[in-house]
Amino acid sequence: MVKLWHIKDEGFSDHLEDWLAELRGHRRRVTQIEWHPVAQSVLFSAGADGLVVVWTVANGGAILNVIDCHPEAIQCLSLNRDGSLIATTCRDRKLRVIEPRTSAVVSSGECHEGIKPCKVVFLGDSGRLLTTGFSRHSDRQYAVWDQDDLSEPLTKEIIDSSSGVLFPYYDHDTQIVYLAGKGDGNIRYYEVTPNAPYLHYLNQFLSGYPQRGLGVMPKRGLDVRQCEIFRFYKLHATKNLCEPVSMIVPRKVSSSEQFQEDLFPDTAAAKPGLTADEWASGRNKQPILMSMKTGDVKGGPVQHTQNNKVSPSKNNKKPVLEEKTNSANNVISNNKKKFAFLSQETIPDYRPIEKMRDNEKHKENEEMNEKSQKTSQNARFQQIQQMFGSKPNSNSILKDQSIMEALQPEKEVLIIDAPKGELELRKEFLLKCEEVVRLKQQIASRDKIIKELESKVHQLKLSKLIN
Repeated sequence: MVKLWHIKDEGFSDHLEDWLAELRGHRRRVTQIEWHPVAQSVLFSAGADGLVVVWTVANGGAILNVIDCHPEAIQCLSLNRDGSLIATTCRDRKLRVIEPRTSAVVSSGECHEGIKPCKVVFLGDSGRLLTTGFSRHSDRQYAVWDQDDLSEPLTKEIIDSSSGVLFPYYDHDTQIVYLAGKGDGNIRYYEVTPNAPYLHYLNQFLSGYPQRGLGVMPKRGLDVRQCEIFRFYKLHATKNLCEPVSMIVPRKVSSSEQFQEDLFPDTAAAKPGLTADEWASGRNKQPILMSMKTGDVKGGPVQHTQNNKVSPSKNNKKPVLEEKTNSANNVISNNKKKFAFLSQETIPDYRPIEKMRDNEKHKENEEMNEKSQKTSQNARFQQIQQMFGSKPNSNSILKDQSIMEALQPEKEVLIIDAPKGELELRKEFLLKCEEVVRLKQQIASRDKIIKELESKVHQLKLSKLIN
């Protein structure tokens, strides 16, 4: 069963529950679907039941033809440039070229010898096919075939010994074929030439994440200003992620608007060249082309949409700039002054005036109490010295005063405004941590001073007893 859905230009806004049409014609699971490259609303579907069904969607899913020449499940389906021929690979290890309107098998031959699935793609309108599969020793390989003679391949090469099935993707405009394996992290690409060996290795895209599947953006959706010649949508195998992978030609472009004509020839437009009835009657036609520079279709301009990535035609008229007046200059200077004032850091105090005055009085009282505590502590220390020893000299007084200052309690901290933001809270937390460390150090120093004083008192007592 095949279901057709409608996706709006704005994309998904909610889950889709209603489909446009439901196509029923297969007895088993459908493995692949392909749209006709020229005819309007013509769809091909291949299934595990060995059938290729040709549908016309415009008439509510009517069946144009059913191709029943495969004894087992179909593994891959591909159409040529004008849609006049299809190529299939089957589980019986055979490669077939079929005329889809009459179900006639144009040619067939033994494909790859391995038991794993084989894939096939038409190399444009060159009359050749590319297949990927496995050898008898489970080595991955590709082969190039002549569509009129499938008795033996034109060339066959071993790629590597991995186990993932290779999927071929052909770009007719640049004549580059991409090979991507299921479970691999790399994508190899080759240049296709009309002479032997027909394929020349160029390079590969490397990634550390394996791919579960790949989708392709049509050429009219590429970014020509960045020299993007192909774009994959990679479905990751290990995480729920669809990643775009762009193939970009590394060229130094003098201007971002410069168009590379050799990289972007006219490509297939989103406009059918034939109706379904015309194609079913036996007519063939090449795809309608459009310019990648202007977006114009042969025979008339194309309507640009928001999703169209082709750069629109530029207006050669030079824009006229308005002259700046004195008032505009004054506004700019005033704005600069405002921004300079606003950029200064200010600490607002939102307390009432009465509360601020009370806090000032409280601070003055605290200072008076601290002074009185200092004088009382100094007097007590002098009394102790008079009891246990001689009069202290100036140096000892200074030393004792420093000791007493270390023993004094810390000033009380008044919290005026609590921080509100996360950054302010973090800063306040770090300050409190530093304060705790400092207090611990002060406590340790006080304990040390107390021990020293106790030892001095003990020595004074001993000296008094001896005398």
